[in-house]
Amino acid sequence: MENQKKRQAAYMKRSLLDQGYLDEQFIHLEELQDDANPNFVEEVVKLFYTDSARYVRNIELALENGPYDFARLDNMMYQFKGSSSSIGARRVKRQCSQFQEYCNAKNIEGNIFQGVKQEYATLKTKLETYFQMER
Repeated sequence: MENQKKRQAAYMKRSLLDQGYLDEQFIHLEELQDDANPNFVEEVVKLFYTDSARYVRNIELALENGPYDFARLDNMMYQFKGSSSSIGARRVKRQCSQFQEYCNAKNIEGNIFQGVKQEYATLKTKLETYFQMER
C-alpha cells in the first residue's frame, strides 16, 4: 500500500511538472529535504500559502479603489511572483508576469487578476493532494 502511494505521488509530481504547474525549482527544494527535516518542502509551501494569501488580499484591496496605483500594484505582484518562483510555481509566476505587463501598460483588465488567483487556487489544491500522498 505504501509503495502504491509513493508511486502515485511520483506520478502526480511528474504530471505537475509536465503540465507546467511546477518547474525545476520544486525539484531543487525536494533535494534539500532529508531525514532530519522530512517535511521541509511541505513547510516551505505552507509558508508560500501564508504569504500568498496576504499578497492576494492586498492586491484585491488595491484593485477595489480607483484610481489604480500601478507602481504599487506592480510591486505587490513582483513580490507574489518572487514567492511563487521560490517554490517553482511556474503557472502562477507566468500569470503574475502577465499582470505586471498590464501594470506597466497602465491597463488593468477586470479578469487579469482572476487568472492569477485561479492558477494559485488550482496549484494549492494539487499540491495539497500531492502532500497527502507523500505522507
